[in-house]
Amino acid sequence: MSECDPIISFLLNEKVVSSADLESLSEKRKQTGESLLSLLKRAKMVDEEQLARAVAAVNRFEFVNLSPDMIDPIMAHLISQELANRYNAIPFKREGQQLLVAMSSPLDLRARDEIELKTGYHVIPVAATPHAVQHAIHFHFDVANVTKQAIASMRLKGDSSQDAEAGQDASENPFGAGDNPITKLVASLIRGAIDARSSDIHIEPQATELRVRYRVDGMLQRAVDVPVSAQAEVISHLKILAQMDISEKRLPQDGHITLRHEGQEYDLRVSSLPSIEGEKIVLRILDKNASRWSLDDVVTSPEDCRKFRELVANPYGMLLLTGPTGSGKTTTLYSVLQLINTPQRNIVTVEDPVEYRLAGITQVQIKPAAGLTFASALRSILRQDPDVILIGEIRDLETAEIAISAALTGHLVLSTLHTNDAAGAVSRLVNIGIPPFLVASALLGAVAQRLVRVVCPRCKQACTPEPHEQELLQNHLRGRDASNLVRGAGCHYCHQTGYKGRKAIYEILPISSKVRRMILDGAGDTPIKDQAVSEGMQVLRTSALNEVLRGVTTIEELMRVVDLKGE
Repeated sequence: MSECDPIISFLLNEKVVSSADLESLSEKRKQTGESLLSLLKRAKMVDEEQLARAVAAVNRFEFVNLSPDMIDPIMAHLISQELANRYNAIPFKREGQQLLVAMSSPLDLRARDEIELKTGYHVIPVAATPHAVQHAIHFHFDVANVTKQAIASMRLKGDSSQDAEAGQDASENPFGAGDNPITKLVASLIRGAIDARSSDIHIEPQATELRVRYRVDGMLQRAVDVPVSAQAEVISHLKILAQMDISEKRLPQDGHITLRHEGQEYDLRVSSLPSIEGEKIVLRILDKNASRWSLDDVVTSPEDCRKFRELVANPYGMLLLTGPTGSGKTTTLYSVLQLINTPQRNIVTVEDPVEYRLAGITQVQIKPAAGLTFASALRSILRQDPDVILIGEIRDLETAEIAISAALTGHLVLSTLHTNDAAGAVSRLVNIGIPPFLVASALLGAVAQRLVRVVCPRCKQACTPEPHEQELLQNHLRGRDASNLVRGAGCHYCHQTGYKGRKAIYEILPISSKVRRMILDGAGDTPIKDQAVSEGMQVLRTSALNEVLRGVTTIEELMRVVDLKGE
């Protein structure tokens, strides 16, 4: 008899499944060797609540239909969010020295032992569905709820003047589990941002409150408002953690915080800026483990990926990525570097700043105050026998001249420019002061890039375009099918935005012999773009429209990212 038999018997007795159901799965069981329970779940003959009730009944655990309002917030926070997530368990009630803990796996002895060790109470496991426990954890460890509790603790304590000083001990571990309400509050703001996949945290003093916003998928979202009474303590605590001068409030400062969250390492770049209401703090979140990019994962279009591979297969020349700040240019360049990073190549980068460490590649951080600029760093790099050079950004004539010279003397040069489209990279180099014949000789290709938000897979639904959207589509569809249009309704998973994650779209302009001749003749952006389109280049508008028609993103997002009327 297998260990699953009592549960199967319970499901049969409760008429959740029938003998006929089990017989229909017996043949598949012989073929795959899977348990009946696994097959029942895969066939959706039992749901998670029915299974949780069966496990509880067979093992003589109480089952609770858990909801967030059943849980005492003080009990919930007896353990950390990390511990709650790791075991999908949350304390919800205390009876004397016994702590009732809702668990999706009540038989997990390790989880029970660790919770007992952390809390000092005897744990009584209570069965609940995995989804219900996850929902309760999210609710009670939500940044807004933690903030409210921290503020309440401050008021009860009545001695917040010592909080900033107390935070000095937390500089090595900003997630320290102390009782200090400011420490808890700052930790919850950072933890909430990481859990929300935020790239930046904005902490902004206002007249009546301290506003906290997260940048998620390129868009700022309001996270929580902290009472203005806590403003000085929160900002001082952050500056202590970032090893900044807390007494200097008149000048901008920079610092950084290194921390671990749920087993991952993060580096937070901290910047302060004096304003009329106080110091604004912005924290850039960098995942130190996100150091391996695959070009196939970043450039998801097979055709675009092929074009990238063809361009960087050249032993020398220059490839330029263009687009506004925050359009993912650096990530794409890093994925290209990872593609060509072999022991046979010497790859050197010069960046401002170096955001991610790449194994096997020499990375140089420019320091203008010490005289190390892009141009001076490049001169030194060229004496280091490089095969590939990545320049964070071409900003001036001196840097552009050295980059072009390197591309013409046997080096593969990768860099970025701020232009609206791929063809604009040519005119930008010419306007900087590079002669057209040098541009034509050195340039392998130019790539314009944008990031579009992806519709949330959990709340995605079919939609009909609005009249103004329909009008725009008619101008660009040219008879193509528009029946697969979707939008996100907004749900808990995507924080009611309707989007989850982003993907890159590209406009790739290879420098063909005809385009090279046009550059030599001094042609403008529009003729060069038209020639590239006639040779098969897909413009940003078309790339974005393809993603809309495939149900990946929305017309609204297309309109936000691409200037349809201007194209």
